[in-house]
Amino acid sequence: MTDISRIQDELAAAGLDGWLFYGFHDIDPIAIDILGLPKDRLFSRRWFYLVPSRGGPRKLVNRIERDALDSLPGERLEYTRWLEMHQRLHDLLHPAKRVAMQYSPENAIPYISRVDGGILDLVRRCGVEVVTSANLVQKFQAVWSQDQLRMHRAAAAKLQEIVQATFEWIRRRFAEAGVDEYGIQQQMLRYFEERKLFADHPPIVAFNQNASNPHFFPRKETSRKGERGDILLLDLWGREMGAGAVYADITWMAVLDDRVSDRQREIFALDARARDRGLELLQQRWRRKEKICGWEVDTEVRKVISDAGLGEYFVHRTGHSIGEDVHGNGVNLDNLETRDDREIIPGVCFSVEPGIYLPEFGVRTEIDVYVDPLQGPVVTTLPVQRELVRILG
Repeated sequence: MTDISRIQDELAAAGLDGWLFYGFHDIDPIAIDILGLPKDRLFSRRWFYLVPSRGGPRKLVNRIERDALDSLPGERLEYTRWLEMHQRLHDLLHPAKRVAMQYSPENAIPYISRVDGGILDLVRRCGVEVVTSANLVQKFQAVWSQDQLRMHRAAAAKLQEIVQATFEWIRRRFAEAGVDEYGIQQQMLRYFEERKLFADHPPIVAFNQNASNPHFFPRKETSRKGERGDILLLDLWGREMGAGAVYADITWMAVLDDRVSDRQREIFALDARARDRGLELLQQRWRRKEKICGWEVDTEVRKVISDAGLGEYFVHRTGHSIGEDVHGNGVNLDNLETRDDREIIPGVCFSVEPGIYLPEFGVRTEIDVYVDPLQGPVVTTLPVQRELVRILG
């Protein structure tokens, strides 16, 4: 059941007159989720639902689908002709002057940009200012319950088990018949199945130059065989099978040898320092009770790598929100691809995963951080990798 009173409390705190939801087919899964609408319902006509900061909600639906929003409280307005929809939308919004919608100025946060430009034109023509719902969405979609935190920790523990089991399997297999990226990935999927862990995509397994491609996925036909001395990247994510389960997401690195080269050690150590600086900044701000935004963490982490002269090889954001989707709708640690100015608030979780992608090999280290309402930012994916694993050591 949609908690209208909680939405109204958040609107009042933000100084907004309302939150306007809009739907057409599956254009906005955020609205469907927050309002608790059926995910298997076909909404073939445009609908609007306004939750005002004060007073009762109001809805506007097409007469063909007059029951579309019956599960939601509030007065119902109806339309048939498009001109009638325009007039009824004006009536729906009056007297609001400033409302939130799933809109992000200049597409700064693509996850939030669900409303098309034409609908924004219509709303603005009613004399209403539209602001982004990004902070509201974070509070309603990215803040975890204690049960979700428990499931996240369980998934994180299973991912760590899979990493260690995979390293052991590679150690045995390398001596017997050799290993390749695709074969390692398929073995990891068996470990996922054994532990009843769900993932929307198979894990990333990459040797050397392939590890310099942040979104590399091995294919059977082109799978690279591991040779002694190669660096290996494993990026894996998964969640429990229960309702409301949220993801855990980690990356570990190893060397297919009993020793680590000086260059491999140097680059991984730099990447780990950048990761740790991000966590340190988060915890410092928490202790000082100071606000911190996603872009600020990215800037600080990126500076560590840039100061070492390798900034051009860190080509993605520092971290992403984690939720029921592996890339959630909360704050990202990003001042590269976007400038995420959302505040990092208690109850959210995100990855911290800087990478350095050189021509000869790439490294990435990834942890998950949950902002505990009492303890502040804590790492949930323990242990934290401190040095490259020597698989044949």
